[in-house]
Order: sequence, then C-alpha cells, then structure tokens
Amino acid sequence: MKLFYKPGACSLSPHIVMLETGLDFTLIKVDTAAGVTEQQENYREINPKGKVPALQFDDGTVLTEGVAIVQYLADLKPDRQLLAPTGTLARYQTLAWLNFISAELHKSFSPLFKEATPDAYKATLRQQLEENFRWVDHELADKQWLSGLHFTVADAYLFTVMRWAKLIKLELSGLTSLEAWFQRAAARPHVAEALESEGLS
Repeated sequence: MKLFYKPGACSLSPHIVMLETGLDFTLIKVDTAAGVTEQQENYREINPKGKVPALQFDDGTVLTEGVAIVQYLADLKPDRQLLAPTGTLARYQTLAWLNFISAELHKSFSPLFKEATPDAYKATLRQQLEENFRWVDHELADKQWLSGLHFTVADAYLFTVMRWAKLIKLELSGLTSLEAWFQRAAARPHVAEALESEGLS
C-alpha cells in the first residue's frame, strides 16, 4: 500500500495508525499546492480530490478520507485494538469521536490557515474551538485514552488536530487532562516515529 501525505496535515492521523498496525506501506509526500508527488507524478491522477490522505492499493484502487482510511486499517489488524469489533458499543463510541473531531474540530481549523479569512470570523472559530477542547478535556478527566484503556484511531486523529491547536496558540491553559493525554500520545513510539518521518519532531 502507498500512503500519500503532506507533513503535519490531517494525513498524520492515518500515518500514525498505519505504524500502529505494523502493516507494510510506502509513504509518499505530496505537494498539494503544486499537485504533484515527490516523484513528480500528477497527484490528481491518483486522487482527483487533490487532498491528502489517500491510500493506494497494488491494483491502483484508491481510498480517500482520513476517517475511512483509519477504520479500514484498524480492521485489518483487530489484534492491535485500534477499533473495537463491529456490533460493540465501544466501536460506535470511537466512531462518534472520529465524527466529532472531523466535524467540530478539524473543519474549524481550515479557515484559520487562510490569509483571506476575515479576522472576525477567525476570532469566532478560535472561540468555538477553545470551547470544544474544554469539553474534550472534561471527557478525558478519568480516562487514559478517548475510549478508555486503549489507544484508538480517534486518539491518532485528536493528536493531529491538537498539534494544530498548539501551532496557532489556542488558549488551552488549565486543560490539564487534555495536556496529559497529549503528552501520553506524543510519547508513544509510533507517534514519535510518524513525526520524525514527516520532519516534525
């Protein structure tokens, strides 16, 4: 399999999950602005959306959307407990986290990285993000990981967006449970390996 990524982007999440599964893969860097891979391939011929991540199989089939990719990878290696089995409530609680992170956190960051976004709108988004991270902090008060005792695909995704929160200096002071969780995640060997591979450590 080939995982197409951009350093520090949302593709960091499936990169971490791929390493956690122990599956063999090739990591391919993409310049999304230029629309080319590091091998100078036209990326839109691989993924017409032009976004990362994308997972390409040996037959050329491509799976896109990070939330779908991490579920697929986790199901290939159920023994790693990155996603609970189908039919269990624990699985759907993890999927609920994935959806929350995607809809309420991830998408709110995108306009903050664009110069054309009006300052007033940026201020509103920052406030919303800070409120949402306060809720996450509350949810983590008595938990090691989002779903309890096991690091899951949702933790990999939250770690990715938390890096953005620190990058743009959101006001997260006092969120001790969230910060402790972030430090636990950062200390995982495969998380550290993914950061190093992407030049982010």
